[in-house]
Amino acid sequence: MLLVAEPCLGEEEKDALAAVVDSGWITMGDRVRAFEQAFAEHHRAADAVAVSSCTAGLHLAMEALDIGPGDEVLVPSLTFVATVNSVLYAGAVPVFVDIESLDVPLISCADATAKCTARTKAVVVMHYAGYLADAELWRSFARSRGLHLIEDTAHAVGLDGAGIFGDAAVFSFYGNKNMTTAEGGMVFARDPDVLDKVKQMRSHGMTSGTLQRLAGQELTYDVTMLGYNYRMDELRAAIGLVQLRSLRRWNDRRAALTGAYRRLLRKHCPDVFVPFSISRPPSSHHVMPVILPEGADRQLVADCLRETGVRTTVHYPAIHRFSWYESRFPSVHLPRTEEFCRRELTLPLHPRMEERDVESVTRALAQALSR
Repeated sequence: MLLVAEPCLGEEEKDALAAVVDSGWITMGDRVRAFEQAFAEHHRAADAVAVSSCTAGLHLAMEALDIGPGDEVLVPSLTFVATVNSVLYAGAVPVFVDIESLDVPLISCADATAKCTARTKAVVVMHYAGYLADAELWRSFARSRGLHLIEDTAHAVGLDGAGIFGDAAVFSFYGNKNMTTAEGGMVFARDPDVLDKVKQMRSHGMTSGTLQRLAGQELTYDVTMLGYNYRMDELRAAIGLVQLRSLRRWNDRRAALTGAYRRLLRKHCPDVFVPFSISRPPSSHHVMPVILPEGADRQLVADCLRETGVRTTVHYPAIHRFSWYESRFPSVHLPRTEEFCRRELTLPLHPRMEERDVESVTRALAQALSR
């Protein structure tokens, strides 16, 4: 079965894990700090804070930027639900914003402008499928309105320019991402004080860590803010250090496979539309979304592909249409997002694939559509 995503793990990761186990120090140690520094350097950021998940990082970013009750945050509905959940965790209200178009399924600045109010405190820009949002556009939008700009960079690990133009940015290392630590995330922040607050909040708001106290730097600690248990452990950091060394090569492979998809879809499935075909912003090529022809039965297409050994999925169902959110925000209508989410299908894309796999997928898709 050709999977939508597949992590690249091997002997180096096993050796790194074994070294952590042999060290006897499995959490809150030196490897986490080494991973933070290496990841920040890779993305040309000043520093970073590793956390237990991208969700945790988004929550901490909201809190560190003093987003809370009474505030509104502009968010896309075309994203994973954690993006919007984090707004509610902080006590603020999410305001759903439509996408630009089927070709550019990124949060629309025009719609964000229309929905900005005196209560708006921040906007979350999500680099969907790994495609970079317009940095200058969103910096100008946020600066002119006095808003915090938060980048959801879950899809954009390793992408040059991602994570460094917002007030805060959060990456994901979940198992299907371009590099993985199984679970985990990383936070950037423009203001060092904000990043320091994220670092302290991830560990219960304590003023010192276990390693510092063991080294005799501190005997005890204080708690000066409400904190959470959002730490990354040494095992995940060790895997992350290994994975980071291959990230550029893997992203280059993803780019080559995406190029093959675009060429072969034009040949075998001319009625299938590929987002970002017209605009072509820089990308980490995290996933391969396509828009099925109007009227195609997406479930039937997916079933036909599965019968031929090809797994597919959807990125994503519209958040404002989930029953929990719809019951709380019943009047939300985002026509472009809804059309995209109704017709989108995600094809397999990962570095273990070869171009012959892309050929097989596109031919299978053509057969499925003909049925």
